[in-house]
Amino acid sequence: MESPLLVRNVAKSFTMHLRGGLLLPVVENATLHAAAGECVVLGGPSGVGKSSILKMLYGNYAVDAGEIIIRHRGEAIDIATAMPRKVLEVRRETLGYVSQFLRAVPRVSTVDIVAEPLIARGVDKDEARRRAEALLARLNLPETLWQLPPATFSGGEQQRVNIARGFITDHPILLLDEPTASLDAMNRQVVVEMIREKKAAGTALVGIFHDEDVRSSVADRIVDVSTFSARKRAA
Repeated sequence: MESPLLVRNVAKSFTMHLRGGLLLPVVENATLHAAAGECVVLGGPSGVGKSSILKMLYGNYAVDAGEIIIRHRGEAIDIATAMPRKVLEVRRETLGYVSQFLRAVPRVSTVDIVAEPLIARGVDKDEARRRAEALLARLNLPETLWQLPPATFSGGEQQRVNIARGFITDHPILLLDEPTASLDAMNRQVVVEMIREKKAAGTALVGIFHDEDVRSSVADRIVDVSTFSARKRAA
């Protein structure tokens, strides 16, 4: 069976325009894959390019070279070269993402923010809201907050909204950028259980986890990103 996600020889650098166009290399020849039902963790010290790799997988960062192949509707789509409309389609149906920070439309209620990805996929609004409420309850977000916009929530509360929104769908691939970073021990364990459920359902996951206990609980493989780090070699 082909991997839902395959990364081959990916390179990325940034141009520092305020420093005379200085080219800052980040990663080169990054190669990895994630199988259905597997959680692949990106490891290595800070600054080696873990978050940059996740952002390239999601199409937020352009790729200098290489391929990022996503199995979408039975086809192989290269996120590195796909048109923006195709990338949005892949995100809607195949490729989910939980970032470290919640970015939401102001004045929209928490429950509607969490339900929105389901509604975008054609799920009835009332059903989507019921499923959103169930996830928020599981993540121990007080019901008194569900109808409020999350802009004034604490960091941990916003992260739980972020997690609920990212986990509510059945995307075949899910990217996780430190989903437990702002959580207490009880809610970290809830997220670990949710990740295990995704794996059991056949989701391919790629994530960054700085919490060693969480990492050891969910990782099937750890990919050492420092082996791809162009910064390290350039130093």
